[in-house]
Amino acid sequence: MGLMDKVKAQATQLADKAQQAGQAGQAKLADLQSKRKSDALLLELGGIVYSQKVGRAEAGADGRIAELVSQVQAFEAEHGPVGVTSADAPTADAPVGGVPMSSTPPMASGPAPAAPPPAASAGPIPQAQYGSGQS
Repeated sequence: MGLMDKVKAQATQLADKAQQAGQAGQAKLADLQSKRKSDALLLELGGIVYSQKVGRAEAGADGRIAELVSQVQAFEAEHGPVGVTSADAPTADAPVGGVPMSSTPPMASGPAPAAPPPAASAGPIPQAQYGSGQS
C-alpha cells in the first residue's frame, strides 16, 4: 500500500468519525430541545394549578389545564415518559458531593478590590532610531 493510499484511508476514517460526532451532537441537541419543551409544558401546567390552589385562577383555567395535559400526553407518546424533577433537587450551581458544579467561585461579601494604579514612569520613553541617518 502506497503512501497516498494510507493517507486516503486515514482521511476516510477521520471523515467517518467527524460525521458520527456530528450526528451524536445533533441527537443531543434534539434531546435538549425536547426536554425544554416538556419543561415548558409542565411549568405552565404547574403555574395554573398553583393559581387555582391559591384562588387566583383566571377564567378558563380548567380548559387550559386539560389542553396542557393533552399536550404532555402527546409529547410522552412521541418521546417517552416525562420525568418530573423535585423542587428540592440540587440545582446546577449547588454542590454535588462537595464539589461545586459552577466554574465561577461564590462572591465575597463585597465588591472586589480595585487594581492598583500603574507605576509612574521613570522618565521619557526612548525613541527608536531607524536607519543610519545619512542618505
